[in-house]
Amino acid sequence: MRTKSLKKNKINVITLGCSKNTYDSEVLMGQLKASGKDVVHEQEGNIVVINTCGFIDNAKAESVNTILEYADKKNRGIVDKVFVTGCLSERYRPDLEKEIPNIDQYFGTTELPLLLKALGADYKHELLGERLTTTPKNYAYLKIAEGCDRPCSFCAIPLMRGKHVSQPIEKLVKEAEGLAKNGVKELILIAQDLTYYGLDLYKKRNLAELLENLVKVEGIEWIRLHYAFPTGFPMDVLDLMKREPKICNYIDIPLQHISDNILKSMRRGTTKEKTTKLLKQFRESVPGMTIRTTLIVGYPGETQEDFEIMRDWVQEMKFERLGCFAYSHEENTHAYSLVDDVPDDVKQARAAEIMEIQSQISFDLNQEKVGQTFKCIIDRKEGQYFVGRTEFDSPDVDNEVLIDASKFYVKTGDFVNIKIIDATEFDPYGEPA
Repeated sequence: MRTKSLKKNKINVITLGCSKNTYDSEVLMGQLKASGKDVVHEQEGNIVVINTCGFIDNAKAESVNTILEYADKKNRGIVDKVFVTGCLSERYRPDLEKEIPNIDQYFGTTELPLLLKALGADYKHELLGERLTTTPKNYAYLKIAEGCDRPCSFCAIPLMRGKHVSQPIEKLVKEAEGLAKNGVKELILIAQDLTYYGLDLYKKRNLAELLENLVKVEGIEWIRLHYAFPTGFPMDVLDLMKREPKICNYIDIPLQHISDNILKSMRRGTTKEKTTKLLKQFRESVPGMTIRTTLIVGYPGETQEDFEIMRDWVQEMKFERLGCFAYSHEENTHAYSLVDDVPDDVKQARAAEIMEIQSQISFDLNQEKVGQTFKCIIDRKEGQYFVGRTEFDSPDVDNEVLIDASKFYVKTGDFVNIKIIDATEFDPYGEPA
């Protein structure tokens, strides 16, 4: 009679960094499940896979700390094996292998088949777009391209993700159909650069044609665009956004700076005049559109005057959504040859000043929503509130509509019309209309 059973392995996938990493973890988990593996996301497991981020200092520190934490757990026998993949591993593998040797294996961003083999699984080509989603069931990310061909001076992404490679339209449509069958109602299109989509495959910027195919997918009600580069933006997308109700009147277009001196040094291929004109075209083409952007302060050589040009422009443009980051000096980027000459405290003060201005803009715009009714998707219940979003809000980064759960019941995953009754600078409060 057997008294001892063999311990069954459970693989715990930990995701750090951006939505593109979330997508990669979901693909990995889908492959593992198809090979009959027991796989979980950020829960307990005796085998750990850490999907790292290597973008800027803070993200790198979080990734390194997580690797150290699990190397220690392995030493203490709490977990059996630890594997590391993703951007940090792609960029710094020799250093990591030397400094943190107690990891079973390190993998780069393009080595999924090798990682699966190390986990005792086979890479299944037929699993086209199938994955285990880790987001709430009503939305999912759809990665339409990998890598980037842009020469931005401050950015390490091409070092970690390689050249731009678009996914074929038919593959993405099939993936979207699979997601819709599983209850996904909102697709969030992501890439290092949506603007470039299709140039490699179709010899033209083909985002509009992709969108025209995706809006036909039954069950998908919202399609949201993230990470569009301003230079060469395909304007036919705006016409489609205006006439097609499924495409959210929302775009995430990271602009990084607006002073011509800094834009030139950043190698962004644009000017303040061109950028301002583009944004005006956005607003004229799609009235009521929400524009999200991100800015960098403290780039090498940024003078007080450069900063003030950006500060005044933020005040003038009144972006609906805006994030601001202090410049991070990244080795092997073009900007690394420049002197990182803006002191840290100045960087932080400039970032705080921009966000203070944005906070007031956000408050004023939210006050205008009071009394209006919006179609909202309900993502989750948290504490005493149901948490929803309008078409003008992306998960994790934008405003959330809060509905008092002690007074009202709404079903998570559903679309509900919500009347806004009050608002702070970042969160409107509402009730079912």
